[in-house]
Amino acid sequence: MNSRRSFLKTSAKALGGLTFCGCGLLHAAEVQNKGPRRITPVFINGKRIKAIDVHAHCLFQDAIDLMGEDAKSVPPPTKGVPEHFIQINERIKAMEAQGIDMQVLSINPYWYRKDKDTAAEICRLNNLHLAELCAMRPDKFAAFASLTMQYPDLAVQQLEDAVKKLGLRGAAIGGSVSGQDFSDPKFHPVLAKAQELNVTLFIHPQSTPQLAQRFKGNGWMSNVIGNPLDTTIALQHLIYEGVLDKYPQLKVLAAHGGGFLGSYAPRMDHSCFVSPQNCNPEIVLKKKPTEYLNQLYFDSLVFTPEALRHLVAQVGASQIVIGTDHPIPWEEYPVEHVMSTSGLSNSDRIAILGGNAAKLLGIKI
Repeated sequence: MNSRRSFLKTSAKALGGLTFCGCGLLHAAEVQNKGPRRITPVFINGKRIKAIDVHAHCLFQDAIDLMGEDAKSVPPPTKGVPEHFIQINERIKAMEAQGIDMQVLSINPYWYRKDKDTAAEICRLNNLHLAELCAMRPDKFAAFASLTMQYPDLAVQQLEDAVKKLGLRGAAIGGSVSGQDFSDPKFHPVLAKAQELNVTLFIHPQSTPQLAQRFKGNGWMSNVIGNPLDTTIALQHLIYEGVLDKYPQLKVLAAHGGGFLGSYAPRMDHSCFVSPQNCNPEIVLKKKPTEYLNQLYFDSLVFTPEALRHLVAQVGASQIVIGTDHPIPWEEYPVEHVMSTSGLSNSDRIAILGGNAAKLLGIKI
């Protein structure tokens, strides 16, 4: 650990003048033409509450360059693209504009189709830079590691190194690897290692490629439908295939409110009763499918107070953390979103704003 601290301290000093990954966009937000909102620190019961965003993205150019011709598709064409590469001070200003005290950075996997050596080097660079960034401002940044999930044996070692040597808080993974779900036994060593290390796997979808033809047309359906669907399928496989029984202490965090699962979860409880021939009699779950939602974690990126209220009713306030998808401007006022959701107690709001994330990821607040 002493060598790690020394290394990161030296790296931080050396990189202090560089432009880092920043996912921060100080977006010129206007609400119904009333001008920009002023975000102030949140106090509940007289106590200053630290807001932690677990779903924020960043990129590093040297890693992207290793993609060759495919580099042009990283990142996707959205608002906020330049803000993936900004100076740290600007990044922090953007966080302050959202009322966020700390962000847990992750890089949405773009290397799953690359060969082992290339993917390994991309992840090495990502993890090194993330650790350097966190070392520079540990009060503002934590991070999830990048893993070569298409090579699970390597991913196991990457996860251990990222946690033990670099101090990262877990790993960000896709919803699948080219259509292969993480319930497949080939990926179980990675799940087992995450459980052993007591760290979180953050599932961030990459659309549902098998439906690419149907997603064509107006409205960016590959994202609007494809991303939540990808997460929904990933979580349902983990539940139905008995993976969460095999790894009961595994910490799984799902982006975008867990996809569509939270909105229609009770249908799962009826499937094997209605159509037993479509269920494997050798897989006997220890509890009802919906009950597994109470051991998963979900970000708050569901857009409306009513949607968040329903998600809380389904999975419990203890399972929800703030997520914004920053710098892509899906949710620019995450704190207001939580504070304006009806039915939440003060303790619920404190937990969702930062308490749950701190407990889940081992962050001191």
